[in-house]
Amino acid sequence: MNMCSKSVEDFYMVAECEETGERTLKCNFMAVLNDLKGFVKTPVALGTILRCHIVRNNKGMDRNIYPKYFLSLEESGSGSGKILLMTARKRKRSTTSNYLISVDPADLSRRGNSCVGKVRSNLLGTQFVIYDSGNSPKKFNFTSLGVDLWNYRHELGLVIYDSNVLGFRGPRKMKIVIPRMLNESERYECRPDVDEDTLIELNKRGSPNTLVEMRNKSPIWNMESQSYVLDFMGRVKQASVKNFQIIHEDKPDYVTLQFGRIDDDNFTMDIRFPLCPLQAFATALTSFDKKIACE
Repeated sequence: MNMCSKSVEDFYMVAECEETGERTLKCNFMAVLNDLKGFVKTPVALGTILRCHIVRNNKGMDRNIYPKYFLSLEESGSGSGKILLMTARKRKRSTTSNYLISVDPADLSRRGNSCVGKVRSNLLGTQFVIYDSGNSPKKFNFTSLGVDLWNYRHELGLVIYDSNVLGFRGPRKMKIVIPRMLNESERYECRPDVDEDTLIELNKRGSPNTLVEMRNKSPIWNMESQSYVLDFMGRVKQASVKNFQIIHEDKPDYVTLQFGRIDDDNFTMDIRFPLCPLQAFATALTSFDKKIACE
């Protein structure tokens, strides 16, 4: 079963290098602009990398506590031209960290037509669930006639940070769990109406047939700089506990998601299959969030 009505072919086209004649897939930016909501939920095409830029806006009366985040797709991969894909805001009056994600920076309403996803943490900030824009099944009365059962939410990912209860200084350790891909465009549908079927519970039981588990790549201690380092291929300029690379244990050289700081409020994010931009952006938001038990 598939939560997306769009396929990879809707947003990518074949491009041929003039010098070598090599044919590769390239993002079709006009198609992206015509259907932002479809694009952000569609997995990145195999063999391509989406290079993105995130700006954090924490200026203003309450932005230091409730900042906004703007995700743009770099048209050339160099940052010279950008398409704004999504905007996120940390929601007020929530008992835990709660982010709303929209394709329209002027419409950050939970019930707005532009909402595409949400991220919610547990009390300690060690576990985050990524949802699409659907409603919680707990708000539905399934015994009622005429209820729209197809309007309740999908779970798109689970991000778990290891606790650091002893306070040791060092890099964070994180795990990402997502529904397994059925093919290049479709993923297993995780749409629980009972707690036993949520990503949290499936992950606890171990469900390799329906879930994919990835972890952050462990950085190496550099004696010269006296810091932990990773090779970000020039895309990251400043050291930060927020920086990470996500890999699958079976393919340690294939970086699925890379995120890192350029300066105080600018960050890069590079995405590869099997993630979609919404899953990747939501994962980056969890890195921004303050984690009481991890630092």
